Amino acid sequence: MSDDHVKFLRHHQTRAEHRLWLQLRNKRIANHRFRRQVSLDRYVVDFVCFSLRLIIEVDGPSHELTAGEDAIRTRRLEGQGYRIIRFSNEQVMRELDSVVETIRAIIAEMRASVGFSGALPRADPAP
Repeated sequence: MSDDHVKFLRHHQTRAEHRLWLQLRNKRIANHRFRRQVSLDRYVVDFVCFSLRLIIEVDGPSHELTAGEDAIRTRRLEGQGYRIIRFSNEQVMRELDSVVETIRAIIAEMRASVGFSGALPRADPAP
């Protein structure tokens, strides 16, 4: 994906993507940095936290038509160690608090999992 296309997507987010971005930006959720409209492999993902290898997708009505392609994309990115969670535009617009709490819960689960190997911030300052 070209840098120009990624920049275009970043500046032309859907209302739902923008609304969720306001919650994700500046480490507002569990002190993790998310980036928006990022090129990964040959795809552009809506939001990604590299330290957690967590991708958040906000799907509009067009995703119903591309469900097969989305499944292939999901398998490919999961094969690279990413976890993908999806919300519909409607969920983000109508149930934002619930969406944010779901994201917080998934981050907590990932941090607590024994096999998690992401670069997490230390709880205590180094001695």
